[in-house]
Amino acid sequence: MIDSSAVLTVFWVYLAGVVIPGPNFVAVVHKAVSATRSEALALVGGIVLVNLFWSTCAIAGIGVVFSAFPWAALVVRIAGAAYLMWFGIRLLINSGNNVVTAPHHIADGNCRKSFVQGVITNIGNPKSVAFYAAVFSAAAPAHVSPGTFSAMLAVVVLVSLSWYAMAAVTLSQPRISSAYQRGKKQIDRLCGGLILALGIRQLV
Repeated sequence: MIDSSAVLTVFWVYLAGVVIPGPNFVAVVHKAVSATRSEALALVGGIVLVNLFWSTCAIAGIGVVFSAFPWAALVVRIAGAAYLMWFGIRLLINSGNNVVTAPHHIADGNCRKSFVQGVITNIGNPKSVAFYAAVFSAAAPAHVSPGTFSAMLAVVVLVSLSWYAMAAVTLSQPRISSAYQRGKKQIDRLCGGLILALGIRQLV
């Protein structure tokens, strides 16, 4: 039996959390305007997979684990902040480089790289860790039935996939991509600065 009220609570809490811009959204925006739509959707797939992992941990009690072992939460936060800072600095350094369209025969390889980038970005996203450990785990009731557990995970996948895929498809339109090509240096600097600032904020 599915506890519809618990699933609805998780839906509203998760919807509020996922639409707040953070490193994941910035990464999707940058990939959508700077690469192919397939690569952007591959990155979204990596992000959604990690969201599924974190939500499973949250429902299973990751908040309790982090409360019992605060050093674990600290290690995750520092590692995530370090990755975001590295990612932001790399964007700033490479902001002046020209974009070269990848040949078709390596498109699959680029999609795999984008998927991995999505996984790493979300794993290293302190905002995700904090949200799932504190907010999401508090909203999800303990000891739920298998049906309710599965419904909660389905909510996470559907909401995150819909939100990020919509952003990826919308921003990968040829007209928007062409505008990015014209303002690549400024856009890369903006995205890199935002990600770097988010990493520094989480670190301090």
